[in-house]
Amino acid sequence: MAADSALLVSLVEEFVTGLQDSKANDTATGVQAKKFTILQLVEALGPSLTSNTPHTRARGVQLLSLVIQQCYGDLSESEVEVLIAFYENRLKDHYVIIPFVLQGLKALTKSSLLPAGSAVSMLRSLFQDTHVQSLMLAERATVYNMLLNLMESREAELKGLGADFVFGFVQSMDGERDPRNLVLAFQIANNIIHRGYDLGKFAEELFEVTSCYFPVDFSPPPNDPHGITQETLILSLRAVLAGTPRFAEFLLPLIIEKLDSDIQSAKIDSLQTLTACLSTYEHKDLAEFLSGLWTSIRREVFQTASERVEGAGLAALTALTSCLSRAILSSDSEDSLNAFLDVVLKDCQHHLCEPDLKLVWPSAKLLQAACSASYRASHIVAAVVIPGLVEQYNSRTQCAHRRTILEVLQGFIHTVKNTSQSEDDGQNVLLAQRDSLCAVVFSALAENNSDLQVTSMRVLSALGQQNGLLLESDVERAVDHLNRLILEEDDSKVSVSVIVCAESLSRLHPTVFITKMVPTLKQEIFSEPMVQGDGCTPSNESSQHAVRQRCVSALAAVSTQPSVVRESAPVLLEVLKSAHTGSGGFSVDEVVAVCFSLQRIADQALDSEETGRFFHDIIIPRLLTLALQAALQGEGSPGNRSPLVEEAVLSAMVGVISSACAKLQPELAGKLASRAVSLFLEDDVSFLPDNSLPPHIQLLKQGGSWSRSQTVCLLMACVCSLPRSVEVPQVERLMEQLEELSITSGHVPSYTSAAKCYAGLVNKRPAGDSLNALIQRSTKRVSSELDSPASPHRTQAFTLLLWLAKGLLLRYHPLSTALTDKLFALLGDPELGPMVGDGFSLLMSDSADVLNRGCHADVRIMYRQRFFTENSAKLLQGFDSAAPDTKSSYLKALCHLVSSLPKEVQLTELPALLSLLLEALSCPDQVVQLSTLSCLVPVLTEPPPALIQQLEALVSRLLALTCSPTMTVRIESLRCLHAMSRFPEHEVIPLRARVLRALAKPLDDRKRLVRSVAVQARADWFLLGSPGGR
Repeated sequence: MAADSALLVSLVEEFVTGLQDSKANDTATGVQAKKFTILQLVEALGPSLTSNTPHTRARGVQLLSLVIQQCYGDLSESEVEVLIAFYENRLKDHYVIIPFVLQGLKALTKSSLLPAGSAVSMLRSLFQDTHVQSLMLAERATVYNMLLNLMESREAELKGLGADFVFGFVQSMDGERDPRNLVLAFQIANNIIHRGYDLGKFAEELFEVTSCYFPVDFSPPPNDPHGITQETLILSLRAVLAGTPRFAEFLLPLIIEKLDSDIQSAKIDSLQTLTACLSTYEHKDLAEFLSGLWTSIRREVFQTASERVEGAGLAALTALTSCLSRAILSSDSEDSLNAFLDVVLKDCQHHLCEPDLKLVWPSAKLLQAACSASYRASHIVAAVVIPGLVEQYNSRTQCAHRRTILEVLQGFIHTVKNTSQSEDDGQNVLLAQRDSLCAVVFSALAENNSDLQVTSMRVLSALGQQNGLLLESDVERAVDHLNRLILEEDDSKVSVSVIVCAESLSRLHPTVFITKMVPTLKQEIFSEPMVQGDGCTPSNESSQHAVRQRCVSALAAVSTQPSVVRESAPVLLEVLKSAHTGSGGFSVDEVVAVCFSLQRIADQALDSEETGRFFHDIIIPRLLTLALQAALQGEGSPGNRSPLVEEAVLSAMVGVISSACAKLQPELAGKLASRAVSLFLEDDVSFLPDNSLPPHIQLLKQGGSWSRSQTVCLLMACVCSLPRSVEVPQVERLMEQLEELSITSGHVPSYTSAAKCYAGLVNKRPAGDSLNALIQRSTKRVSSELDSPASPHRTQAFTLLLWLAKGLLLRYHPLSTALTDKLFALLGDPELGPMVGDGFSLLMSDSADVLNRGCHADVRIMYRQRFFTENSAKLLQGFDSAAPDTKSSYLKALCHLVSSLPKEVQLTELPALLSLLLEALSCPDQVVQLSTLSCLVPVLTEPPPALIQQLEALVSRLLALTCSPTMTVRIESLRCLHAMSRFPEHEVIPLRARVLRALAKPLDDRKRLVRSVAVQARADWFLLGSPGGR
């Protein structure tokens, strides 16, 4: 013990007089190790604490506080009590001691053994003996943290102080300027308000001491390590100001005053704070300020040019109206909501009668904001405004005015959409105006003005979304109008609006569309085309084609419910059958459009098991039947070929089947996989609806007809779109057949589809020895073909290599490296090099029909970045050692790799690749040029220093490309030059005259798109260096 005492005295002496701060840690370690107690430390500090020298006393108190900060959890209750009494006494000591006293008290507030009443004692001493705002920043933060600690652990004691605690805090905070301390102070004020502390007579004082920072004007310094933002302070202060209705009489006049500010951020902060306050205020708190608040909000919405200010003003009006709506009415009280809305209507309604003036929309938005606040507000506003708008519509003759009125009506309909759902009676606010609204909409639909028709369909869609507003007779009448517009109107805007409106209404009223629209569209689709000699002209044929296209698109759009799908999809299948038999005069484009419509139905309606089963049982088998019948028919003379053998049609069919299969239930997916494999491997056509097919169709037979072999794309659609959990039967045998077809077929669509199907299956196969053996076998077969210059199947082998590499690359398979290395080696091949360069675009891009996430492929995140990181060095080495006539292939591959990367990665990698990209701009290959330009356009918006250093070379190459024979190259080069006009002015000013001379020629380009981009680029270069130019 004597040794420990001597050690303690030595530590104290070395810290106090020797000024060795490290001894504080040694002392704390001794206390924690029970070598001596905290009270023994106080005794050892006796001479220091009673010294006549303030700095010696300060060192003593500092040592004690530092030890307590590390050991407060080990203190007993009696020790805490003694220390608190000691520190309270020291608060009256010299000012140099106070910071260390506060540190000790803060540490003690964290103790779980604070004696009862000690929190009150500490705070009374603190508030009485310390002027907080005269302290330094760190000491003020210590005081605030003390308060926060005590509010968490001794809340009941603090509330026992009553309003004295609030007064003490107000005195402590008054005059605080540091943002870090303000965050703490606002947190304390927020706790006072929201945890039920007694404000007493100091509510106004608490408001004054916090509201002096409103609205917050703070810009953090650059690289601020504390992370305090203006938004942090705004939200913290807003929580205080909006926390209690007792602030209403002080805050609302302040907000009205601040809204007169010219600073936009102050206006937005004031309006958002008002919105926050109104969720806790009652109508009686607002009574005397309603007029001023409304005047300020109206002024901001009417006069502002800022959408943010307007939005904040409208939100505040909605909150204000909602607050008044919550008022409980009594027989002798005034209806404050009615009175307020009367003023709003008086100030705004007359502007709605002037649809050609600019105040129509601000007035409409204000009324809509009030209308959206509550069910009562909707009734009051709608009962006045909507009849007036209907009357205005009927009295106006100009289409522009009518369209404006319809747009305003649409806004009101959307505004009151859900207000009735919260009411018990559920009566729709617009029910009283239903007849007049429908009359206006149908009148507009009957007009010949396309803008009026488009707007009326938007209003009709909005009405349709209102529960119980449209009767069945109204929907039938609407469908008649939509049918007429589909058949007669060729304006693209009207066509798009018809599709959107029909889709919206069909979700709620499927029966009407089944009985009224589907039969009408079917009749038009199958109407006999005019033949030559019957007055048919090319324009008539084009018009009939357009009508059919619109009918097909509309059928897809309304197929949102299973009941509609069962009626519409067979119509589209019948179109395909008629096209196959040649009985309907359908063109290939029309057949493709039908397939796209079927795919849209599959995409939008396959969320239900019922629709999925319908596609599985009806649509997919019939598509397969038609495709196989067309393939067999295609083996005859070219004149008898079905349009269903065309590559575009088959590709569209793949989209339909792929979308449908991807969403099938597991049971149906497994069944479909079994059927598809049996069809292509064993010629099993028993599940197809038409068994007129021959028994041995041999779709995967090597050397068979191209029309049969190309149907392998349908196999791909069936088996490569299924979830990975679905097991494909006979997969080994199937992949052998696919590999053979992809190598030996001479038909491009056939061997390409076989390669894609093979890659899709490999991508989903479980990892293991079986998969590795399969990949190695395929790699060996492909390499043998590619390494033989005399082989007639080198292109086919390359195609399989490319797709197989993609399938493995997406899943990070280890064997993908061997395949991609083979691709890099082929870049130097004189025959295949250009194809390989283009193939890197396929590796890096998303495939539409296979190997994508929609088809449940195994696609790992950031595979592009990983591939680039691992292989860019190989590409650069290959380029350096390549023959001059093959370098373009390497440049092409590089451009495809870089263009696929995110912009952030491009900026990082650009310095190392810049010389190659500049060389690529000089490459005569236009694909290389275009790929390089597409890489540069996003990078030029924030140019890295390496690019600035190569400015002269870059401008020279870009100016040369503005005269390229390819329009897209000219456009992209001009866009790059336009982006460069925003470079640092001192860098580009020397190039200004040269660029302006060169850009004069594109101004007279024969293509309008080129001229348009050239004008923008030259204008910005012309303004460089001029006053107010940029």
